[in-house]
Amino acid sequence: MTGHNLRQKYLNFFSSKPRNHLIIPSAPLVPENDPTTLFNSSGMQPLVPYLLGQPHPSGQTRLVNSQKCLRTQDISEVGDNRHTTFFEMLGNWSLGDYFKTDQLTWIWNFLTQELKLPKEKLYVTVYQGGDGVPRDEDTYQIWKSLGIPEDHIFFYPSSKNWWSRSGTPQEMPSGEIGGPDSEVFFEFTQVKHDPKYGQHCHPNCDCGRFLEIANSVFIQYQKQTDGSLKELSQKNVDFGGGLERMLAAINDQPDIFMTDLFQPIISEIEALTNLQYSDHQTSMRIIADHLKAAVFLINEGVEPSNKLQGYVLRRLIRRSIVKLYQLSGTLKPNYLSIIAKQGVISTYQSRSTPPFPNFFDSNQKQREIFSVLDNESQQFIKTLDKGLKQLNQLSPFDLYQTYGFPVEITQELYAQQGRELDLDQFNQELKHHQDLSRTAGKGMFQGGLQDHSQITTKYHTATHLLHQALRQVLGDHVRQTGSNITHQRLRFDFTHDQPLSNQQLQQVEDLVNQQIKNKLTVTCQTMSLQQAQSQNALAFFAEKYGDQVKVYSIGNFSKEVCGGPHVANTADIGPITIYKQESVGSGRRRLYAKIV
Repeated sequence: MTGHNLRQKYLNFFSSKPRNHLIIPSAPLVPENDPTTLFNSSGMQPLVPYLLGQPHPSGQTRLVNSQKCLRTQDISEVGDNRHTTFFEMLGNWSLGDYFKTDQLTWIWNFLTQELKLPKEKLYVTVYQGGDGVPRDEDTYQIWKSLGIPEDHIFFYPSSKNWWSRSGTPQEMPSGEIGGPDSEVFFEFTQVKHDPKYGQHCHPNCDCGRFLEIANSVFIQYQKQTDGSLKELSQKNVDFGGGLERMLAAINDQPDIFMTDLFQPIISEIEALTNLQYSDHQTSMRIIADHLKAAVFLINEGVEPSNKLQGYVLRRLIRRSIVKLYQLSGTLKPNYLSIIAKQGVISTYQSRSTPPFPNFFDSNQKQREIFSVLDNESQQFIKTLDKGLKQLNQLSPFDLYQTYGFPVEITQELYAQQGRELDLDQFNQELKHHQDLSRTAGKGMFQGGLQDHSQITTKYHTATHLLHQALRQVLGDHVRQTGSNITHQRLRFDFTHDQPLSNQQLQQVEDLVNQQIKNKLTVTCQTMSLQQAQSQNALAFFAEKYGDQVKVYSIGNFSKEVCGGPHVANTADIGPITIYKQESVGSGRRRLYAKIV
């Protein structure tokens, strides 16, 4: 079975009777309009408002999709047989509709009847209880009723079988939702009988014998101000299953890079380097994953930079370049674009699955992808040379952080000079850097709109006013390309090819503040996307929307398709000031504003 066939089979299964789920499109990798993190890292993330109780624009309570995801915390893990930064998450959701019995029965039937996975190779996990929450006896009994033997059912604590954005029940802040989850693991035949792997391990062991392929989360609790957990009146199901991992299970192949979603990329790397994957698995896996992630990011308009998403993209590209250089001993600027065209784009372009459009269906977009890869490669090849020249002046961590040198390359270069690299010191510096990155990432996720706080709601509504004001002052070519909101300020990205003059900035600021003084009422209507567009509602993120959308009107000044929280009246916002502007790439500008 191919990855594309698996995706379609899953969507068909949950959208057909009696399950009757609505297929919704994948949200962009880079969250648009209501960002709370650098990337969408799960299918659940764009649906948090509806899991919290807000009605979905479609009016449906059963949803299914395949979500493009990118997880930066897994960058250092890439190189083994199962971790990637980019992946697709097969997901289905119940918004206060069905619960544990239906969910577990359906996913078990999908895995064993639709995908024909041998039942004896499947193991399940259940929440053992703790932190004030009882053992999940319901889930245990459901799995037993489905015929799963007790020696294939494992109980784990909150660290393994509890989901919330913040972690365990004790780590959840007041107001956050979460609940126990139940995972399904697949046991690989060739690994089970390989003496180098653990013979008495368990599903959550990291030896490689088992692979998690599915996880049903039962969102049934909300943290109270006194620290207790209260059962929700709307109990939700949030299911996630990795497309690539599920495909590996179908093939009984523990290496996801041997599936058809990676093999064309690996083949191109082998052709360019004249080496075999079997002899250089780690490096080729890193190149294949990082380049795939980079291509999808560039396709969404991300450009290499030293900030935010652009920094991640640059890191992915540069690590791919260094690994290619390490394998081949030489490097040409077009190596990455060759792999991207023949490996990544050809894999996804020719066999995309409805309701998704072709991932790379525009020749112009493909040219942009190749141009970014070639330009970044050309620049980094020069940087690579500089790093080599400063090998004796910079520490290994500086070489890693500034020039993108993997530590193993620095270690090899040191050995050639008869020097020994202090790995303990390097790892200590790296851990400190990673801790800072994780803290920052967690802060971005929690500090944005998903907390639905009063201040972020004000800032989000202000972005609508800012968007329309820019269009009135600069012209209708202005369109939002991204935004980021914290408790301190809003950041707004838009299309425009030159800096705004002081006069233009003042005009935009005055226009926004005038609408705030006018005390305009904010109203919401649910309608079809086509109807919204016929009413001239701004809707620039078509990939994100379903058939039914919410249209927010701010008096007669602004009308925009959106799913985020809004104030009831512009007077609730308070005056704003625009305090900074900058360029974020060719033809795009960024403004910063705060409430004063």
